[in-house]
Amino acid sequence: MGYGKEVYIRAEEIMEKRRQFAEQEQEKRRAAFYRECPRAQEIEYELAGISVAAAKSVIGGANLKNQIEELMKKSLLLQNELNALLELKGYPKNYLEPWYECEKCKDIGNIDGRICGCMKALVKKIAYEQLNSISPLSLCTFESFALRYYPEIKIEHSEKTQHGHMQSVLNFCMKYAEGFSDQSHSLLLQGGPGLGKTHLSLAIAQKVIDRGFGVIYVSVPDIVMQLEKEHFGGRFDEKGESETLLTECDLLILDDLGTEFQTKYTVATIYNIINKRMLTSHPTIISTNLTLTEMQQLYGNRMISRIIGMLDRLEFVGSDIRQMKRRERKKSNKNTED
Repeated sequence: MGYGKEVYIRAEEIMEKRRQFAEQEQEKRRAAFYRECPRAQEIEYELAGISVAAAKSVIGGANLKNQIEELMKKSLLLQNELNALLELKGYPKNYLEPWYECEKCKDIGNIDGRICGCMKALVKKIAYEQLNSISPLSLCTFESFALRYYPEIKIEHSEKTQHGHMQSVLNFCMKYAEGFSDQSHSLLLQGGPGLGKTHLSLAIAQKVIDRGFGVIYVSVPDIVMQLEKEHFGGRFDEKGESETLLTECDLLILDDLGTEFQTKYTVATIYNIINKRMLTSHPTIISTNLTLTEMQQLYGNRMISRIIGMLDRLEFVGSDIRQMKRRERKKSNKNTED
């Protein structure tokens, strides 16, 4: 899963806290039970002594089989006695053991070097929360994409209406998200402001995260500013960690391409990110208000050639939905006041 390093660090911190909490609670239960039933603590000491004796027998080697069998019998008798005491007091057999959230990995996060399902779920949850903190992810679903804002008006030079065309775009995005893989095509979401490009790109992100893939969503102006500060501020490490995250995550969403401050550095940086992802077949979703001609003027033929040749283009049509929603709210507020 191509998540950022900070996601895994946060997940490991949470797993460590889970493990510590389980073990602290275990100690509280043990102390309380020993006060209630002193014999239980004596049994624990005797079991610990048997473990030490078993280790010494292994080192000594003499009559090893007989000694181990005898120690195992004593251990079993003591364990049965302890279980009987727990049952007598109305406690489960595992009352004196740590109660981990995940019994499979004991809240470590991996089993024999393989990431545990609980860790995968936690990483996905953190990634979702992280993405939701910088974007209205929970509000941007396929179900909340309102086709009523796209009228049955014919598109110029087309037999389709705006409503019919955007229904096709919605269906395409839903199918794309449901079948997403590391071999999925990259997308260019293109059209004027307020037509739903960000909404559908975030709806795709939500479904892709739910399916266990790593998604990074960034506004192009914000990310190029960050990379520029790192680069020229002397904080950009030798490995180029920030740019590596962008080029290697499972799905990268670049929102608002063309609204960033244009410099030779930003143009080169954007091209390098897109080009590296294309070369390694990492899917990318780019949204922009620019036409292809305007993109060519800003970024040059090399980048446009890359985009046209490697990305599936989805054109968004209609009128600015944000403006329509503002007018609806004003009208609703006015009616409420009246």
